[in-house]
This record gives sequence, structure tokens and C-alpha cells, in this order.
Amino acid sequence: MKNTYIARQPIFDQNLKVVAYELLFRTDKVANEAQVIDGDSATADVLLNAITEIGMDNLVGEHLAFINLTHNHILQMAEKPFHELKERLVLEVLEDVKAEDKIVSALNSLEQKGFTIALDDFIYEASLQPLIDISQIIKIDLMALTDTQLEEHVKQLSNGQRKLLAEKVETKEEFKRCQELGFDYFQGYYFSRPQIIKGKKLPANKLATMQLLAQLQDPESSMDDLAKLISQDVTMSIRILRYINSAAFNLGKEIESIQRATVMLGRSTIRNIANLIAMSQIEDKPTELIVISMIRAKMAENIAALVNSDKEVCFTIGLFSVIDALMDQEMSELIGNLPLPENMKSALLEHEGELGKILSCVIAYENGDWEKAVYVDLKEEDLQSSFLSALKWANESASVLH
Repeated sequence: MKNTYIARQPIFDQNLKVVAYELLFRTDKVANEAQVIDGDSATADVLLNAITEIGMDNLVGEHLAFINLTHNHILQMAEKPFHELKERLVLEVLEDVKAEDKIVSALNSLEQKGFTIALDDFIYEASLQPLIDISQIIKIDLMALTDTQLEEHVKQLSNGQRKLLAEKVETKEEFKRCQELGFDYFQGYYFSRPQIIKGKKLPANKLATMQLLAQLQDPESSMDDLAKLISQDVTMSIRILRYINSAAFNLGKEIESIQRATVMLGRSTIRNIANLIAMSQIEDKPTELIVISMIRAKMAENIAALVNSDKEVCFTIGLFSVIDALMDQEMSELIGNLPLPENMKSALLEHEGELGKILSCVIAYENGDWEKAVYVDLKEEDLQSSFLSALKWANESASVLH
């Protein structure tokens, strides 16, 4: 079987809870040349075998998985439909697929076998009505339609049972608009980008979190200082102890105090755990943001281990890369209030230096931007392993944190 590399993007419901992930994939190519796979470079077997090998639970947990299918993929899937995945997969019919008789027949067969059919980047044409009739989900690209066209599409495609998914939601206004129009699901950068409100101070809980994060980063603080700082927050202390005594750490014996934890795990590890838990306590944000920060942090740490960079620093860089979205403030303003060294600030603000390149690679991999998901001489297998390891760790850790 060919190697297949997989990333994922979350899909949310109206309450900003993750209901599914779209899986983005590619096959291995020579050197670092990256190209999204198409009908001529792979078969549906390659993708589905990869999902089976990696494990659906590892990739998407209890959620659904959306996968893109080309014209050829649809025909191949109909011949070998992977029945064991029918309740977990949503089959996305790409926008260039026409409603040919053999395609309609194949999709009807898959739908009758229990698969969910979605239409990707859909723009209405009368000739596509046979595909509309088969589909249970239709994805609409907000950037491809005017406001008037968007309203017309919603009226035309809603039938009381079919779900509508808004793609490329970039702003809070777009999200609210699509909610009002009756969209069921949402996907886009808005959910991991800050809502910037000029001149507005941080709410009390976010301000308290930033103050705590600043204290945690203090390079002058000793291990005792760090332990005392954490111990002052009873809730954080309990959550840290619960976390480090969980299966995620597998220490073998229970640690009963922050002081003991600091001695056993070290200042840097305890500080990063405290950073993570402090950020996870921020209200009014989708929990997926914390999951994203955890995956970035661990993948950056994994890459650092491969290239002999500073693992603890890379973990912090990945973790803090979503802090602007969590706080709804410009990254420059937030980072300016944290006592971080210049190389960390440059990495977070400009993606400069070694740390910045690692962060850029991690974010590109997360987005399935394979051309940019490269770092020095690391092989694609190294990046995939780093991502999947981070994904597993984040899934296990998130279940303890929340």
C-alpha cells in the first residue's frame, strides 16, 4: 500500500461543538514535492486503507469523517464500499463531478448501503438535480456566492431533512448570518481566528488568565516559586494533579502535591501543563481551539526532538499560537505582555527563525497545505508520525482536561 498522509479540519454545529472532521490527504511523492491526490494518482482503496491502518478513532474520535471523492473514486467505492466504515464516513462529491448516469447509479448504491452523501462546494445547476436528490448534506462555499445567491440556495436546497454546511466562514458576521439563514454545520478559519474588537479591554476571566500566563513565563522564577504560584489557584492545582495522574502520563504512582509534581517532572514540563490548563479555562470559545493548540504544541515538540531543537520551547510556541483566537486580541498586543525571549516572539508574530519555521510547518500540515508542510530534511513519514502522535496525545489529554 502507498503511504497516505492525512490532516483534518473541524466541522461545527450551531453551538460550536465539533460534529465531524474533513480529512485532507495526499500520497507520497519524490523529495518534498507536494500534490493533493486526484483520480489519476490514487484510488479510493489507498485512502480507505490508510484510514483503516491509522484508525478512525485516532483520526476523528467519536465524530464523523468527511472525505473527498473524485469521479473515479465514486465508481471505485461503489464496487468496493468498505461496509465497516459506512456509519463513520460522509462521502463528499467534488464540485466538478457531473450527474452522469453511472455516477448517479453509483451514489444511489452507496446511499442505499448506508453511506451519507454530501455535495462539496455546491453551486446550483438544474442538471445537478439528480445529485441533490441523493444527498443528505450540501456544502456551500460562502465566497462563491453573493448574499442574494446564498439566500436563494438555502431556499432551493432546504427540504427539512437535508443538512446545509457553510464553508469558508471567515468572520463572526458570516457565522451569525448563516445561523440566521438556517445552516446546520459550519467550517472555516473564523473558528480558529480572533474576533478583533478595537479598543476593548480583555474580560475579567481572560485578563486573569493573561496575568497568570505572564507569571508562569517569568524566567527568574524558581521551581519553588512556580509551585507556589500554581498552588494559589486551587482549581488549577486540582486539574494539574488529575492530569498528571491520568493515563496520559502513566507515572505508575500517584502524585499528591504540586511541589512533588514539579520535582518529578521538572520546571518546564509543569509550566507547560499549567499554560495548557490556564488556556483551557477560558470561557466562550469552542473547545476545539484548545485541541488545536495541543496538537500544534505536541507536533512542534515532536519535530524539535527529531532535529535536536528545544522541545519545551517548541511546545510553548505551538500552544501559544492560538492565544489571539482565545483572547480575541491581536497577537502582537498579547505577546508584548508576556516575558518571552525574542526568538519566541519572532516565531509567534512573524514565523521567523528556526522556531517560526517549525510552527509554519505544523500549521501547514494541520491545514493540509502540503507544499508548505516541510521542515529542513525531515521526511514526509517523519511529519506524519509527528502529527499522528500529537493527535493521539491531544485526544487522550483533552478527555482528562474537560
